[in-house]
Amino acid sequence: MLNFVKKYLSENTGILIRLDDIAENMNWPLMKKCEALFDKYNIKPLLGVVSNNMDPDLLSNQKNELFWKQIREWKEKKWEISMHGYTHVYDKETHRKDYFNYGGKSEFFGHSYDEQFSRINKSLEIFKKENIEIRSFFAPNHTYDLNTFAALKNNNITNIIDGYGLMPFKRNSINFIPQLFYREISLPFGINSTQIHLNYWKENDFLKFEQFIINNNSKIISFDEAVKKVNNNFFYSSINWLIEKSLKLIRKF
Repeated sequence: MLNFVKKYLSENTGILIRLDDIAENMNWPLMKKCEALFDKYNIKPLLGVVSNNMDPDLLSNQKNELFWKQIREWKEKKWEISMHGYTHVYDKETHRKDYFNYGGKSEFFGHSYDEQFSRINKSLEIFKKENIEIRSFFAPNHTYDLNTFAALKNNNITNIIDGYGLMPFKRNSINFIPQLFYREISLPFGINSTQIHLNYWKENDFLKFEQFIINNNSKIISFDEAVKKVNNNFFYSSINWLIEKSLKLIRKF
């Protein structure tokens, strides 16, 4: 019985390393250090790439003129390249009416279906031009509405790296891999993704992340492994519902 429980927990516990705000202008020295760390432990992270970065906060670092060549090299390593919005410019206020009740401003929430479809499609065309296949998406600032989901599906993107829960789930014909915390946390059960913003890191932040990888590399999984765990059975759905209700309540205050 004990061996069964250990095996079950092992097979249903994992961390997907998600890096946000990958763009031409970013903290490239720290990104290179992360790349070496990932290679050392054979980690296949998911990179949220901003295809047409116009966010002033993300334009302050040195520009990499070989950005798309670098993205293709990471893709060849089997790293997952994900669409992280289009321009990363927020132009709508959510008033906490976004799908996950995160609040704050958004690049997508509140826009018409046609506008959201257009932004996603324009981003997709950039990736296609650079010979990068896109299977997943996560919106800047975690903010979505039902138009976002419809626009994604009609652009043939059916995986979102966001949402509440301890296990990946399917909703609105889209797979969701939950992202719960603002820092790296290893849970004793469940599959979640990290949220890493290298552009705001200092050297000490990298050292803490390196130690996290050393301590937890056996739990780190790839995007494909996470998607295989999508399950809407009663047990997982009940846990995910409880997590979602609890976190939404907390975020009201």
